[in-house]
This record gives sequence, C-alpha cells and structure tokens, in this order.
Amino acid sequence: MASATIILAYALLGVALGTLTGLLPGLHVNSVAFLLVGVAPSVDGPPAAVGAAVLAAGVVHTFLSIVPGLVLGVPDAATAPGALPGHRLVLAGRGREAIRLSALGSGVALVVAAGVALPLSRAVAAGRDWLLAALPVLLAIVAAALVLAEPTRRSRLGGVLCLAVATALGFLTLDLPAQGVLTPEGAASMLAPIFGGLFGAPVLLDAVDADGMIPEQDGATLGLSRTETLRAAVSGVGGGALVGYLPGVSAGVAAVLALGGAGGSGPAGRGSDRAYVVATSGADTATAVFAVASLAVLGAPRSGVTVALSSLVAGGSAGTKEVPGSATTAAGGPLALPEMLLVIVFAAGLAIAVLVTVGERYLLVVRRLPRQPLVVAVLALLLALAVGFAGALGGAVFCLAAVVGLLPPRVGARRVHLMGVLFGPIVLGG
Repeated sequence: MASATIILAYALLGVALGTLTGLLPGLHVNSVAFLLVGVAPSVDGPPAAVGAAVLAAGVVHTFLSIVPGLVLGVPDAATAPGALPGHRLVLAGRGREAIRLSALGSGVALVVAAGVALPLSRAVAAGRDWLLAALPVLLAIVAAALVLAEPTRRSRLGGVLCLAVATALGFLTLDLPAQGVLTPEGAASMLAPIFGGLFGAPVLLDAVDADGMIPEQDGATLGLSRTETLRAAVSGVGGGALVGYLPGVSAGVAAVLALGGAGGSGPAGRGSDRAYVVATSGADTATAVFAVASLAVLGAPRSGVTVALSSLVAGGSAGTKEVPGSATTAAGGPLALPEMLLVIVFAAGLAIAVLVTVGERYLLVVRRLPRQPLVVAVLALLLALAVGFAGALGGAVFCLAAVVGLLPPRVGARRVHLMGVLFGPIVLGG
C-alpha cells in the first residue's frame, strides 16, 4: 500500500490534470476517464496512488467544466428563453454569479453526500435484487415525471416526441461496434459519440450564427438566499443519488426532478435558473461521491471515472484478494472507501477554490475571443474525439445524434428528455 504522502502527491497531480481538462472546451468527464483507463495501468507508480490521481482528476474536471460551457454555447438574446439556464445568466451579465452558485452547490452537496454515501449504498445493496427487477418501471416513472414537469401542453408533447426519438436512437446505435485509436481495450463504447452529439454539438451549432457580443460579466452578488441555495443543493444531492444508482439518469434529469420542474425554461436571469445551476452542480458532485460508494459497496461502476478505477482492479486481479467495501488496485493494495472519500473531499475542496479564482478570470478572457472560430474548433474537437473513441462509425453516430439533439428547443421541450437514449431501451427491454 502506498504511503499517505505518495497518495497525496498523486492526488495533486490529478487535481492539476482535472483543472486542465475541465477548462479545455468540449471534453466530457467520461472522455477524460476513458483516456485515463488506457493510460493509468502503464503509469509507473503504486496502483493506489494512481487510483487517487484518476479519482481526483475526474472530480476536479466536473467542477471546472462549467466555465467554458457557460460561454461557448451562448445563443442570441432573442432565443434566450430556449437556452440552458447557465447561458441565460451569462446573457444577463451574471456569469460570475453562476460560477459562485455552482461552487456553493457543489460544496454543500459534497458535505451532505459524503455523510450519507455509505449507509445509502448499504441500503441499496440490501435491496439490490428488488432494484434490478424494478429498474424498467422506475425509469418509466422518471421519464413520465420529466414529461409532466414541462410547463405547457405543447412542451409536454414535445417532450414525448424527444423521448421517443432518443429511444429510437438508442436502439439504433448503442450496440454498434465501436473501435477507435483512443479506445482502451475492453472499454469500447458508443457513449462518447452519442453524448457528444446529443448534448454538446447542438448547443454549439445553435451558437455558431449567434450575433452580438456576450455582455460584460460584472455581476457577482448571489441572487438566491441562503435557504434557497441550501434547499437547491440538498435537492441536488437527492438527484445525485438517482444518478449514482440508476443507469440512464443524468445530473440534468436529477435537477429537473429535484426542483419539481423549475429551471431549464423561462426568461433570462430567472430565480429558477439560479436554483437549477446550484442543483445541477450539487448533483454532479454528489454523483461522484455516490458512484465511488456504489463501486466500493456494490462493485458496480456507475461513471466513467469509476470504470477507470475498476480497470485498475481488473488489471491486477490475478493473485489479488478483494477486500469488502474497497476497490482493490492492480498490485493488490486496497483503496478503501474511506480513502476514496478523503481523496474526493481533498480534490473537491481545491476544485472549489480554483473554480472561483481561475474560473472567473477564464470566463472574462474567453468571452473576448472570436466566438465563431472558437465554437467551430470545439465542434471539430468533439467530432475528432467521437472518431477517436469509436472509429468512423462513431463519427457518423455523432452526426446523427447532433441532428436529434437539435430537436428539443425547436419543439419547446427541455434537453433532458434526450436521456431516453439510455433509459428508453432499458424500459422497453432492449
């Protein structure tokens, strides 16, 4: 087992890596995690320390990735009602506030989730057989709740349409063979091109022709009270539990459900947008905690980062005795759940500080760059990653998913219905 000093040093390296990838536009945390899957086993160092670096990088990436996302997908002010909540805050000059709200949501969620992760995972483990049997019904309830959370009859019909089209996309593409130069052995998946196409490319495509400059981001005063912020963050923790234990549920889905449908629609700068940013950030952070607890207690990786950690386990399974409640690393040294949670808390604490300091400065710099060339470059990067992870077929899937991803704002529905690409086939027995 590596010493605490070595683990800390590797965790710091992970923090630095996660900061770099988080601030690089277009990189999804799962893309980073799959890269780490291929690189981690060859890193010269104690497996427990390498695992700490992987975990820290993944956690920090989820914190920092909000910053480029706030600027790159911003549309015209005229189309703001159909934009994402964070983009509407940017259009209202509240980008710095959005960053601080994100940091607060993540910080509160981290404390709450770390306290309940172990007992909750044990409860889920006790009812695991029931959960697996009831999974299609539970996901069908989630899909129905998302549709009912839409504010108007038209948007509910649009939600049903988006859900149906995304489900068809899942049946068509999830089982296609994926083989790319960046794909680690045994980790081939169409998920990278599917999610890049559904949720990354459409926002950027709608921003390519956006006219006008992004306004000055000089508003940093929080528009939510302490009570509202705490409520939204704790709601995000509840949503994060759904993400951590139910396949097919995302942080955006969790936030919409946790806030009773608030956020994700309405005029720029609305209070629900602020709550949505807090809840989504909280759900992202809570998911990182619950996914690690799920790996340790249930042995089930529920995120790209935990897939990378479990690959270290598989890499050293020969002659290795697994320890209950731990993720056993490649050399047989266990990285126990308390140690993984300590790494998460350490990395998240540094990430919050980096988010508020570096993130705000980054936001001010990027908004001054020429938008069209930057957006086109990020689109090209997403396509290149899709091909890198899944080959030429992955590039085609990315383009198809991008077309589907353009649908929600055009039918007045939220983008979260596109998560039907995963839970639709599960509900229908695909």
